[in-house]
Amino acid sequence: MDQPLPAAADKPVLARAERHPEKAHRPDNAVARKPAWIRVKAPNSPEYAETKRLVREFGLSTVCEEAACPNIGECWKSKHATFMIMGDTCTRACAFCNVRTGLPGALNPHEPGNVGAAVARLGLRHVVITSVDRDDLADGGAAHFAAVVAAIHATAPGVTVEILTPDFLRKPGAVETVLAAGPDVFNHNLETVPRLYPTIRPGARYFASLRLLARIKEIDPAQFTKSGLMVGLGESWGEMLQVMDDLRAAEVDFLTVGQYLQPTPKHAPVDRFWTPEEFAKLADAARAKGFLMVSASPLTRSSYHAGDDFAALRAARLAKLAGADARA
Repeated sequence: MDQPLPAAADKPVLARAERHPEKAHRPDNAVARKPAWIRVKAPNSPEYAETKRLVREFGLSTVCEEAACPNIGECWKSKHATFMIMGDTCTRACAFCNVRTGLPGALNPHEPGNVGAAVARLGLRHVVITSVDRDDLADGGAAHFAAVVAAIHATAPGVTVEILTPDFLRKPGAVETVLAAGPDVFNHNLETVPRLYPTIRPGARYFASLRLLARIKEIDPAQFTKSGLMVGLGESWGEMLQVMDDLRAAEVDFLTVGQYLQPTPKHAPVDRFWTPEEFAKLADAARAKGFLMVSASPLTRSSYHAGDDFAALRAARLAKLAGADARA
C-alpha cells in the first residue's frame, strides 16, 4: 500500500489575483448580503479539527475547502470530506467557482493510495471523489479517477464510492475508463441553464455534458447517475424545468439544486436568492418529472448528505422495481 505523504502545513492563502489570474482584470461585483436562511456557523468542533489534520497528513485536497463550501463545518464534524483529486489547480475558469485556475502540475502517483488510506482512517461508509478539470491530460484524468476508485475498493472494502467528474470534453474513451472501475454513483453537474453557459461556464458545452450523462446509461443502464444545478445566476423558472426535462431524457436518477453563493467580488454576482419555498416547488417539479431522488434547498451541494441520499436512492429504485413487478 502507498504510504501517506508527510504531514503538510496549511496551504497558503493566495491573493485573488494569484488564485484567479483570469479574473484579475474584471471589475468588482458587489457581494450581496446573505439572507437569514443561508447563514451558517463557523466551523470550530474538535471533529472538524481532526478531519482537517487527517486531510493534511495525507497531503490531500478537498473541494470543501477549495470551493469555500458553506457546509464544511457540519460535514467535517461528521468526518465527511469530499476529496478533490488531480491537484488544486483547474484548467477551466468558470465564473462561479472558487477553485484556483491555471496550469496544473503533474499527477501525484501516490494520491490513489493516500485517498484510500484516508477513507479507511475516517471510517466512512460512503465517500465522494471529485476533481479539477485537467484538459492538459490526454484522457482528462480518467485513468487517475479509476485508480482512486480502485484504491478505495482495495483499502476500504464495503465503502460506496460516488464520483463527481469533469465533462471529459474531447476525451474519447474517458467515460468507459472511469465506469470500468465500478463507482456506485456517477455524477456530473450541468451547473446552470444552457443560455448562461457562455458567461458562467465558458469552457464547457451544455450538450456535451448531457451527452456524457446519457452515455453512462448506454454503457450500463443500472449505473446510478446524478447531476446538480445552481440557482441565483439569472435563470428563469421555465429554463430550470427545461433542464430537468433534458436530464430525464438522459435518464439521470438524482438531481440536486442549490443556491449559488458568490465567492469573491471577481466572480459572477448573485442575481437573486431563491427562497426555501421556491426550492420546495423545484423539488416537487423534479419529482413529478420522474427523478428517483431530489435534493433541493439553499444549502444543497452535490456531496451534501451524499451517503444518506445514496441509501435513499437505492431504496427508491428497489421500490420502483417492486412496483413494476407487481403490475406485470
